[in-house]
Amino acid sequence: MKVLIIGSGGREHSICWKFAQSRKIDKVYCISGNGGISQIAQVSDIDISDFESLAAFAKEKEIDFTFVGPEIPLSQGIVDFFRRRNLKIIGPSKAAAQLESSKIYSKQFMKNYDIATAEYHSFFNAQDALDFLDNWGNKKAVVKADGLAAGKGVYICANAGEAKKAVCEMMTDKVFGLAGSKIIIEEFISGRELSYLIFTDGKTYSMMPAAQDHKRINDNDEGQNTGGMGAYAPAPLAAVDLNKKVEEQIIKKIMRGLAAEKLDYKGVLYIGVIMNDGEPFVLEFNCRFGDPETQAVLPLLETDLTDICLAILDEKLSEIKINWKKQFAVSVVAASGGYPNKYQTGFEIKGLDKVKDALVFHAGVKAQNGKILTAGGRVLTVTALADDIQGAIDKAYKNISQITFDKMHYRKDIAKRLV
Repeated sequence: MKVLIIGSGGREHSICWKFAQSRKIDKVYCISGNGGISQIAQVSDIDISDFESLAAFAKEKEIDFTFVGPEIPLSQGIVDFFRRRNLKIIGPSKAAAQLESSKIYSKQFMKNYDIATAEYHSFFNAQDALDFLDNWGNKKAVVKADGLAAGKGVYICANAGEAKKAVCEMMTDKVFGLAGSKIIIEEFISGRELSYLIFTDGKTYSMMPAAQDHKRINDNDEGQNTGGMGAYAPAPLAAVDLNKKVEEQIIKKIMRGLAAEKLDYKGVLYIGVIMNDGEPFVLEFNCRFGDPETQAVLPLLETDLTDICLAILDEKLSEIKINWKKQFAVSVVAASGGYPNKYQTGFEIKGLDKVKDALVFHAGVKAQNGKILTAGGRVLTVTALADDIQGAIDKAYKNISQITFDKMHYRKDIAKRLV
């Protein structure tokens, strides 16, 4: 069989790596890929929003099914486009992808199906939002861009002044472009966060080991929000009782909502959860694998990912048993100095050959003249597995310390809250 993966980040490298292990896959293709992915898959440089060219490629190469990594093509309707051409593809329809592409839509969905989430108010112009904040009290607030902002369109504000500044940046200064033309203002909920991911064929689902992400750029959760600086799985906080509660109070209600709204959803759903006084509240949905959670979760998967995808496409997910390793995975992201703001690229990455007992998933990299160079903000992820969390932490940091590039930055405390 032949599989095509859409995307170019660390998440897509880990997906390609997993498919390359499959006994059923003869050839892995990736568009547009990166320097690391090119070592295990055939990459092609096609714009991932050019659906005509992507579909033509899938037909020409006789691709058996396509797996979509990033959110942009999903929100633009790549699944609908492929299916109209009888091309098999893993991912939600454009309508279903609104669970991620519109914060206002997802909040209304949660309200309609009684899924616990923070109190919120939506706004379509800056003045209405500013007037609301004048009367809401000088308290902590969360301001979110309605649209897709690469994981950065969320401001946690300590008071009304900070919230007003966030509103102006999004709606007046347009720091996130059209994504911030509509916003929501939420009550702030404090607590530990968890990333729950499920496979679903639209009718049934299978839960993956819950992960915990580290969003802030610096140690001790300080500094700006990023796309994610590291993750670990399974999260010890996600004990059996909590998983059952999330399943009953959130996941089953989501599935009922998908059915009631007649939303076509065949793929992966990410549910960002925050624990408050022992109760799970939904922060957000992602309509695909998370990054860097994928780099921690997929190495734990024992069942052939191809079998899972075929079951999803045939709506027979309930007929297969999905097994996971009884180990812990810790993933540490190495980023370019200056990220998530301005940063330089083009630096040679050295020491990759010194990584012996861990996995390296490439993200912002390019291959040039036999060298691997930095080419993005988040450059690569090192993932290590062990029988206990301390062992996985030690192994991940031992290996990432072997890798160097100019202005390299990574957090030194991924998963260390557990030990």
